[in-house]
Amino acid sequence: MRIGELAERTGTSRRLLRYYEEQGLIVSERCANGYRDYDPRFVDRVLQIRGLLDAGLPTRIIKQILPCLDEPRSIHFPDATPEMLATLERERDRMTERIDCLTRNRDAIVEYLEVVRGCALPAADVPS
Repeated sequence: MRIGELAERTGTSRRLLRYYEEQGLIVSERCANGYRDYDPRFVDRVLQIRGLLDAGLPTRIIKQILPCLDEPRSIHFPDATPEMLATLERERDRMTERIDCLTRNRDAIVEYLEVVRGCALPAADVPS
C-alpha cells in the first residue's frame, strides 16, 4: 500500500510515517516511480508505535523492543546495557501507574453513570 493509504488507515500523517521510516521503525519498498510501498502488516505496527510513543517511550527504545511485537518473536539484544534495562523497567512501572490511574478514572465514570442512570426518571414518568 502507498503512504497515503497507510496514513489514512492509521490516522497518522505522512510526515510522521516518513519519520518512522527514517528512524528504522518501519520500512518500505520503492516502486519504479519512486513511491513508497508498505506491507499491510505495517498498519498494526504503526498503531503499536503510536501507542508506545504516547506512553512516553523514545523512538530509540521503541526500535529495540519492536521484535517483541512481532510473531514469531525473535528477541535478541546484543547491546542491552544495564542502563537500557533500567530505562525499560522505569517505563514499564510508569505505564503501570498510568494504567492504574486510567482504571480508577474509568471505574469512577462507570459508577457515576450508574448513579445518574439509576436516579433519572424515565421520560414517561417526568412530571410536566
